[in-house]
Amino acid sequence: MSPRKPIISSLIVCGATLFFAASAFAAEEGDAVARTTEIFKWINFAIVAVAVIWVFAKLLPPTFRANAEKISSAITKATAAKADADRQLKDAEQRLARLEQEVSALREEALKEAAAEAERIRALGKSDVEKVGIAAKAEIAAAERGARLELKALAARLAVDGAESLVSKQLTSQTQDALIAGFVKSLQGSPN
Repeated sequence: MSPRKPIISSLIVCGATLFFAASAFAAEEGDAVARTTEIFKWINFAIVAVAVIWVFAKLLPPTFRANAEKISSAITKATAAKADADRQLKDAEQRLARLEQEVSALREEALKEAAAEAERIRALGKSDVEKVGIAAKAEIAAAERGARLELKALAARLAVDGAESLVSKQLTSQTQDALIAGFVKSLQGSPN
């Protein structure tokens, strides 16, 4: 059964009811002209009413259908959006529940990394201390060698100065002449 058939049949029933009501009303009045005028008014009303109902029956269902489809589409989109929002909410709640565990895991990892870094810095410091100690020992040894050489040079200079002053005190012109004579004699006895 098409949607137009009930509308058309109800319009026919309404028109016939109006016609019979107008004829009954006109029969009560007794005046034929007034009765005829009244009948034509009711017929005119029925025609206009049928035309208006027909126009609404023709134009409104597609509009209502389009609105229903828009509403249905909006409901479908809203349902999908709600499902997505519910999924995101569930994910956020799960992440929030895991957040404390993640924070404690991050803290533990940070502490481990800090301890490893402190150990690395200690080892690096120890290595630097050892390098500085080796360099200091080498520098001390070099300074010690330099000081020994300087001390030997000073001792030699002091010895030479002391010997020179001693020789100059003990060496007289007679001792010098005796030394030179002894030297010359040793040269005369040598084969060269």
